[in-house]
Amino acid sequence: MTVPLAAKPNFRVEKIAAPLRQSVTESIRYAIALGHFNGGDRLPERSLCEMTGVSRTLVREALRQLESEGLIEVVPNRGPVVARLTAEQAEGVYQVRSELEGLACQLFAERASEEQRAALNDAFKKLKKSLKDTDPLARLRAKNHFYDCLMEGSGNQALGDSLRLLNARVMLLRATSLRAPGRTTASLTELAAMMEALDARNGKRARELAEHHVRNAAKAAIALMASQPLPHAAVKPRRTAKPSGPVNRQNV
Repeated sequence: MTVPLAAKPNFRVEKIAAPLRQSVTESIRYAIALGHFNGGDRLPERSLCEMTGVSRTLVREALRQLESEGLIEVVPNRGPVVARLTAEQAEGVYQVRSELEGLACQLFAERASEEQRAALNDAFKKLKKSLKDTDPLARLRAKNHFYDCLMEGSGNQALGDSLRLLNARVMLLRATSLRAPGRTTASLTELAAMMEALDARNGKRARELAEHHVRNAAKAAIALMASQPLPHAAVKPRRTAKPSGPVNRQNV
């Protein structure tokens, strides 16, 4: 499958009924995931206001939320910057994601209502259609919507909450893995097989296929991180001379 040339994403926030702070946070999160801001880049409030079209107050609230997710960190004398994700950290995220998403697929196959199954199938159709879109933001949103529907149908709130805690890092890695040559087509094939198992209500098989999908995404992303000096994947040197302090953490 040929992926169309990328169009310039539009990160302006639409004035819709959803909480505006949530929309601003999502806009900045997507901007980071798509490389509009790279690992280590400063996030000046003025630039973010211009990008999103909202006030400094809303931008500051969004930055606090993103800091709590580990997507940004506040550096003395520099302010908020995009956090970096090492290959070692990425591997850890994929290990957890494999277990959680595998369980989510098994539970979906066993518990999802007909309405939830229909919603997931519709989301998968939109995901396939999005691959023809020139806007990388549209493709990433379609992938995230697909996983939102999967989580909803799993019927396990604790599982959904756990995955949401990983969401920021998962989104970065999702965008990274899909940049690997041929990964977009392979990812869609893997998801199609997973959908067949979900439709057949075969929980064990769906879990196996979900874990297989995440393992392949991990291989693609980590190999790309190792071969290219991607800003999101810059490896931080280990510090042994200084005592360790609070851990700062930085989506396929």
